[in-house]
Amino acid sequence: MATSKLQALWNHPAGPKTIHFWAPTFKWGISIANLADSTKPPEKVSYPQQIAVTATGVIWSRYSTVITPKNWNLFSVNIVMAGTGIYQLARKIRHDYFNEDEQAVVAKE
Repeated sequence: MATSKLQALWNHPAGPKTIHFWAPTFKWGISIANLADSTKPPEKVSYPQQIAVTATGVIWSRYSTVITPKNWNLFSVNIVMAGTGIYQLARKIRHDYFNEDEQAVVAKE
């Protein structure tokens, strides 16, 4: 039984012998690295990098449902990429534009 399931996975159109399997696998690494970057101070977060991660996640999560065969791993990783990118952008924007300490100093002047 296990052998037949392994054989079915191996021969599947989105199995390990195709790019449909490996592309999302490497994208999970990017998503995990972006999640790990949430411990970095917001001033070290890059707008261009996070915009690229977010846009990639949003665009490819849409198109991953259109391709045949459906690749739910690709869809999932792109949702996570979009989520981590949006989170990092929110942290950066909040730090740069809504920092309460800087607003208090400006109000006193």
